[in-house]
Amino acid sequence: MATPAPIARLLDDNRFAVLAATLLTLPYWTSGIAKLTDLPGALGEARHFGLEPAMLTVAATILVQIGGSLLIVVGRQAWLGAGALGVFTAIATLIAHPFWQVADPMARFHDRNTFLEHIGLIGGLMLAAILRDRKA
Repeated sequence: MATPAPIARLLDDNRFAVLAATLLTLPYWTSGIAKLTDLPGALGEARHFGLEPAMLTVAATILVQIGGSLLIVVGRQAWLGAGALGVFTAIATLIAHPFWQVADPMARFHDRNTFLEHIGLIGGLMLAAILRDRKA
């Protein structure tokens, strides 16, 4: 079955791709901006997870979150932005949501769901790299 013409036009419209990329990267660029506007909170978060030196960790995180998002949204070297965000997400998820180590069933359920959502984001970033590369 062929894609209906109005849907095909929408899928071919670069504005739709930019909107999709902006929505996919929303958690990253908003987090990067939040860290920039609350450096003490960002440093506290890094230290909470034992990530030292905290300032270097926060600076790298902000660069990856905002820079990677921008590369995907503008469609320039989206593979690099998606790869950086994907690796960041994998590492952050393993550090922050090790559900297999959580004893409390409700907390384990929450961490497992969050873990799987983040794995889904990695899949979305992989698709973004593929599709943005095809549009270039």
